[in-house]
Amino acid sequence: MPGIDECLLEAMALPGARGAALVDWSSGLALGTAGDSPVGDHETTAAETAELARAAAEYESFAPTEPGTGTGAEAGSGPVAAAGPPVEDLIVTTRTGYHVLRFVETSFDSSVFLHLWLDRADGNLALARHRLRALAEGLVLR
Repeated sequence: MPGIDECLLEAMALPGARGAALVDWSSGLALGTAGDSPVGDHETTAAETAELARAAAEYESFAPTEPGTGTGAEAGSGPVAAAGPPVEDLIVTTRTGYHVLRFVETSFDSSVFLHLWLDRADGNLALARHRLRALAEGLVLR
């Protein structure tokens, strides 16, 4: 099972990878980085992507519910949150690249995500999502 540095190096081996980071979305801090940052500063990128991740994780519209729980309109019933991170991943497409944010399930509070920045011309979005899922499942946070 890879640690943070090994995980980020594996992410950087993906075609078109420009930069990667493991970010705590509750604090906005980068726990580890590799490659480049879209704005030249990994800490700024971590803080900005954490804002996006936090919004997706905290808004009720994106919270997963268990099948058969209804819409919450019934008296006393509301959505039942599933175990693990509230969102699997987010993809932001820009004119020059893709940003994939993959939430990582942890034994403590699941408030971290992998951020991969891909070049739009050389990156393979499907492969990146598949590989980030595997990396997130195998990541050992020390």
